[in-house]
Amino acid sequence: MEEKKLKNIFKNDVRLKSWADFLIISIAALLIAAASGFIRLRIDLTEDRRYSLSEQTRKILGGLKEDIYIQVFLEGEMPVLFKKLRRSVRELLDEFRIASHRRIDYEFINPAEGSDPAAREKFQEELIAKGISPVNVMMKDREGGSSQRLIYPGMIINYNNAEVPVNFLKNNPALSPEVNLLHSAEGLEYELIQTIRTLTADTVYKIAFIEGHGEVPEIEVADLVLHLAKYFTVDRGAPGGKPGILDNYAAVVVAGPLKNFDDKDLFVIDQYIMKGGRVLWLYEEVDVNADSLVYGETVALYKPAGLQEILFKYGVRVNPVLVQDLECMLIPVKVITGGTQQQYVPVPWVYYPLLVPSPTHPVTRNLNRVIGKYVSYIDTVGRDPEIKKEILLTTSPRTRTVSPPVYITLKDADRLPDESLFSKSHLPVAVLLSGKFKSAFRNRIVAGLTDNGNYKTINESKPAKMIVIADRDIIRNEVRRTASGEMHLPLGQDRYTMQTFGNRDFLINCINYLTDDIGLMELRSRELKLRLLDKKLISEKRILIQAVNTCGPVLLIIAGGILYTLFRRKMYVRK
Repeated sequence: MEEKKLKNIFKNDVRLKSWADFLIISIAALLIAAASGFIRLRIDLTEDRRYSLSEQTRKILGGLKEDIYIQVFLEGEMPVLFKKLRRSVRELLDEFRIASHRRIDYEFINPAEGSDPAAREKFQEELIAKGISPVNVMMKDREGGSSQRLIYPGMIINYNNAEVPVNFLKNNPALSPEVNLLHSAEGLEYELIQTIRTLTADTVYKIAFIEGHGEVPEIEVADLVLHLAKYFTVDRGAPGGKPGILDNYAAVVVAGPLKNFDDKDLFVIDQYIMKGGRVLWLYEEVDVNADSLVYGETVALYKPAGLQEILFKYGVRVNPVLVQDLECMLIPVKVITGGTQQQYVPVPWVYYPLLVPSPTHPVTRNLNRVIGKYVSYIDTVGRDPEIKKEILLTTSPRTRTVSPPVYITLKDADRLPDESLFSKSHLPVAVLLSGKFKSAFRNRIVAGLTDNGNYKTINESKPAKMIVIADRDIIRNEVRRTASGEMHLPLGQDRYTMQTFGNRDFLINCINYLTDDIGLMELRSRELKLRLLDKKLISEKRILIQAVNTCGPVLLIIAGGILYTLFRRKMYVRK
């Protein structure tokens, strides 16, 4: 009898203990769930830190004082690769929202949504007008057919009634779709935080385009200026021999002068550099009147503009030659096909090289090839240890040079070039110089400025940067002239093939790098690894992979249930 009572008491104690454990676990789970709403712990376990924001980004987002609303138009039916890009955008925006203390909100919008075709088309036209560039992709349907669809891989950032478009798709025709989408994901953080920083900055940097020496006309740099205006205030003007007139500008652009600089203007630019200024030089010493090619021929002549000495003292020499490159753009040439019938045939034009961007530098990483026209090349000179020299653009491995005067005729395009003559390789066309420069006017007198003691020459610079490009046409956009006026075309776009080269992105990156004081451009060096599935292995073991993925989770759940039952029996059943 006593033994039976003891057994009952023991069973009741076990049941009571089980209920107590259950209540304790339930309460603990509720407390943890409630606390998780206030405490956010995020750990990035990926090898390439895919989900981690840089310190510069966190600092900018943490200092936001106003709300930012972002509209993303990468929504709707799309290929798998674009769905992966959409997921990357969503994950990054989630990180931005957390780092900004909920100052950032976003919405994904499908531009193709809506039952009214007219309203849908009007909305898409508005997106294009605002600067969102669509891409045309092929979509496969369930019946095995295919159709074309426009996808809008871009976003509009809204801040204090200002709207700025951001196109984040990298579309290099030389790369596979997988690599292009990977590069797009790599550049997301930079594209987004650069725009946010510009919108929220207390001051807007100013850029000056130098005039008065036959520089590229305003209409022919209009596309670049239009895009720079998203980040900077852009002015144009002549230095006028007034030292200090450039001091308020974050960067100065000297866009392909054809006339000689006088010493006063060079002195103004030199002293601007000595104070830590940044300059983008586009300079060449061979002048080609390309308009004369309409008549089938032209001449390239040696025509310096007086910058060779000052650039040499800074550490580079622009050689007075023309580059011919076998990797070049096609141009349309009129030919007679039979009788008097004429048509245009695309032929390679060795004077229009497709320049190769450096794959490692943040200015040129993941850029399309840059188109040059009648290009020279650069030598780095001097051994000043305080000046760092980095090559940004080069020619291809199959290059040659010719010295002026050069007779250029379209008939050259009809003849196959002798490849044995193209023996030079990777000639530098754009070079970045950074460090402390020595003044080009040290121990020199400039009449009217330094000869009367009114101005004391600064002989050594603060840390400064400059980029030298041996081609004035890299910055030049084509212009369509009609009876109603002039209209500029997109920089880097070939009007015949409609292919877009990397000229605009390259020059914008150059300006952003020159004016970057906090290292944001280094985000463009971020590298994500492309981890593709083995298609051959998938094809060979398709049934096994499907079976494991279908039955594996079910078997794991059953095995877990069995182990849990055996564990409870061992714990609570008395032998």
